[in-house]
Amino acid sequence: MERTESFVLLDETNIPQMAELYKESFIGEPWNDDWSDNEQLMAYIRDLSCSFNSLNYGLIIDGELAAISIGSVHHWWEGTNYDLEEFCVSPKYQGQGVGSRFMKMIEDDIRDRGLAGIFLQTDNDKPSYRFYKKNGFNELVNHVSFFKDLRKTLDDD
Repeated sequence: MERTESFVLLDETNIPQMAELYKESFIGEPWNDDWSDNEQLMAYIRDLSCSFNSLNYGLIIDGELAAISIGSVHHWWEGTNYDLEEFCVSPKYQGQGVGSRFMKMIEDDIRDRGLAGIFLQTDNDKPSYRFYKKNGFNELVNHVSFFKDLRKTLDDD
């Protein structure tokens, strides 16, 4: 039986489904994210998906949300980009080429909108790193991300 797929734009009405898919995708290996606090999860998805210039995509397979891309349009001196904040495919559909097909759909839409490119960050020790490399993304070797944990006290150092 052939699957039906549709590429859709997502908005605030889709937040519960987006949150559920996100949790399902990142709760297990290799990420092991603890999204047991549903309020925190909903706030996170709302923060990203309802921001200024948000642009969120979904892939519906046989009537269910199978993949999401949460991001926003970001203007920069080099051009206007899609900043991809979160991308995931339901574990049910991983390893079947769904993610690559979905990314191609996103790229086509981004191109149709006249945007210059897609910017994202990921961990280099996770499968997502290989996925993005396989799909033509280039590593920005001079780009560095920083984080400072402010929950630590001076005594912890």
